[in-house]
Amino acid sequence: MTPPITTERVLSTLNEDGTRHWLHPKLARGRFLRWRRVVGYALIVLFVAIPFIEIGGRPALLIDLLSRELSLFGLVFRPSDGFLLMLLGLTVVLTVFLVTALFGRVWCGWGCPQTVYLEHVFRPIERWLEGSPAQRRKLDEAGGLHARRVLKWAIYAALSFVLANVFLAYFVGVDRLRLWVLESPLQHLGGFTVVTGVAALMFFDFAYFREQACIVACPYGRLQTVLLDRQSLIVGYDARRGEPRGKPKKHLPVVGERGDCIDCGACVAVCPTGIDIREGLQMECIGCAQCIDACDDVMARVGKPRHLIGYTSQDELAGKPRHLLRPRTFVYPVLLAVAASLLVWGTSGRESTKVWIERIQGPSFVELPDGKISSQARIKLENESDEPRSYAIDLSKAPDAALRAPQLTWQIRARSSMEIPLFIDVPRDSFVHGKRTVHLRIHDDRGFARILELTLLGPEGGPR
Repeated sequence: MTPPITTERVLSTLNEDGTRHWLHPKLARGRFLRWRRVVGYALIVLFVAIPFIEIGGRPALLIDLLSRELSLFGLVFRPSDGFLLMLLGLTVVLTVFLVTALFGRVWCGWGCPQTVYLEHVFRPIERWLEGSPAQRRKLDEAGGLHARRVLKWAIYAALSFVLANVFLAYFVGVDRLRLWVLESPLQHLGGFTVVTGVAALMFFDFAYFREQACIVACPYGRLQTVLLDRQSLIVGYDARRGEPRGKPKKHLPVVGERGDCIDCGACVAVCPTGIDIREGLQMECIGCAQCIDACDDVMARVGKPRHLIGYTSQDELAGKPRHLLRPRTFVYPVLLAVAASLLVWGTSGRESTKVWIERIQGPSFVELPDGKISSQARIKLENESDEPRSYAIDLSKAPDAALRAPQLTWQIRARSSMEIPLFIDVPRDSFVHGKRTVHLRIHDDRGFARILELTLLGPEGGPR
């Protein structure tokens, strides 16, 4: 039985025979391209500069995987800050939701590093070396190695290595990365391997994968169905004004029936993801406005008003007014304000030291030769400050109890933690139903003090 033939397009980068359809978009110059370049190059400068900026003696942004720390604009988060990290993540997510509800996929077309570097760095190099889209297609058809293409790949490889180093500075810090770069790779084989691997991935992305990262790999386009509503800002084609399409020299039977769209295909030729915006809102559209610049130029040449394709909303395209205030643009800011307020409150009220009671393994208590009960405890201290501190632990208001520890004071480095084993000796008859409560006073040499209530487990109590 012959399988049914379908004409439905699966991907804009997929040929009918299943092979890759390589995109060579033209460059549409216009007002949006100029502003995107300003924003894009400013973001590149910021991306390179942030690892070198210090706030409070720490990098402005450092995701230190080795030390398990997140430094963010002077604040430091560790795994113990689970609640604050949850609030930070929730703040970021709600911000994305709100921005998407208001401005659509403005991040994808204007701020995403994938788009910024591909459209403002790598593709301009390709156009400079390989020429127009038609010339690049000829190189594709010719196959083999061409001097201009080999030179392009060499430049791509060098740029990928530089970007990999900048990218890794966000995870290992500038000082550690400087050692990896300046010293022999044999002295830092692991670091050199990481840099090389990341550079190879970036070269693969910008030389081969390209728009597939947006179409196939990135989940954001698929999430737009729930993040957008009919009032959200999108790049759209005004079908009421543009249809039916027709060439300027080809008149339709009835005068005046032809729309403003001259079916020139300029919007398709410049699209970096290969879609036809005239087919309506699509997952592949990243909101880059290249089709707007291309169409505005064509409209100007044929004497028609601009904005046949433009930033609009689905309701506006249907002839309805656009409203800024609507349920999601009210709920998202309220939730964002709550999450951000809790985050600010939590970070501003953090103490210099965190204290936990750790679970112990083995027997909870032992009986000493003098008849007393020795109960074991383990205290975890985490020094949250940027300087080393000396801690001491003693019993508070427990004259019948004695504290035994390996040492009297403990030195804990900045941003470090330590587990301290303790033994507390109390009379046997002080236990009630197998439990006895004592209070530990934990203090340091900088004014920190905390009273910690500790429940000891022991025998049922009473004389033997």
